[in-house]
Amino acid sequence: MTGEPIHSPLLPASPGTFPVPAIIADAGEKTSEHFLEFFAATIRNKNTRAAYMQAVAQFCRWCEGHELQLHTIRPLHVSAYIEAMPLTPPSVKQHLAALRGLFNWLVIKQVVPDNPALFVKGPKFSRQIGITPILEAEQMRQLLNSIAVTRKIKGARKHGGAVSTGTDVKGLRDRAIIAIMAYTFARVSAVLKLKRGDYTLQGKRARLRLLEKGNKEKLVWLHHEAEQYLDAYLEAAHIVENSAALFQTLDKNHRLTGLPLSRRDMLRVVKGRCAAAGLPETICNHTFRGTGITVFLQNGGSLEAAQDMANHTDPRTTKLYDRRKDLATLSEIERRIAF
Repeated sequence: MTGEPIHSPLLPASPGTFPVPAIIADAGEKTSEHFLEFFAATIRNKNTRAAYMQAVAQFCRWCEGHELQLHTIRPLHVSAYIEAMPLTPPSVKQHLAALRGLFNWLVIKQVVPDNPALFVKGPKFSRQIGITPILEAEQMRQLLNSIAVTRKIKGARKHGGAVSTGTDVKGLRDRAIIAIMAYTFARVSAVLKLKRGDYTLQGKRARLRLLEKGNKEKLVWLHHEAEQYLDAYLEAAHIVENSAALFQTLDKNHRLTGLPLSRRDMLRVVKGRCAAAGLPETICNHTFRGTGITVFLQNGGSLEAAQDMANHTDPRTTKLYDRRKDLATLSEIERRIAF
């Protein structure tokens, strides 16, 4: 295989061979190639690919610990694995999906005679409400207002080292991203993939062209406040090329690097901003999607409109983000239970 190496959490094989778990490497070079083909050729979503790699790597380590070889793995072993590992029901389902897909591919490639994970049943599990932590409208306002958009700048020593106040590009950037996620219900990955050319004006109103999950292109209107925040950031950042990343990392001197923020970068931003605002440490990138949907429905928005804005194909998925009942129940508990 040529080109850039595949970076993955899989265990490395011996030097000079494919970066695969030892149990796969022991089955031969052709098997190693087919193993990597499964991830590279059949899974387009990077997040799904990473999750499946982690699941398969964990299973392979378990098999190696029990001195199994690839051709000796049976349904009993897969069942014993999911029973032995401390996995939540959703994780068990994900691990089984990864193993079924991998072994099905290896069957097609005639590496193994059958799929040992095919008929292994996972736990029954359903979720009526999402588990992503959300913010109430007042907390969301508290967070946006807490983000400083100016900073103190120390002048050069030869000019006396005077301290002045200047625009904080980082603060303007963070406020704009968080507002866009909350007001458009967009996934963090879609927002971080935005280019300067994806932000346009139609008449007097602003629109964003988002590339959502499954490479679905979606044009969304911007709430006037999110538009103001984004304009303030762009005025300070001076990003003009249409192909440039809209939200970029900054160097130590607070200058844009041209490199787009990653999901991990954004999670650090969110955690830091929420901690500074005195908000729960459980808040994550996905919080603003759920917050936006819940507040929209609380204020009389229709489920159908929320579903369309969130780019969900099934309204049941949108309902997972609707926490109105949760908030109402909490309010009733606080108001009516007193000892």
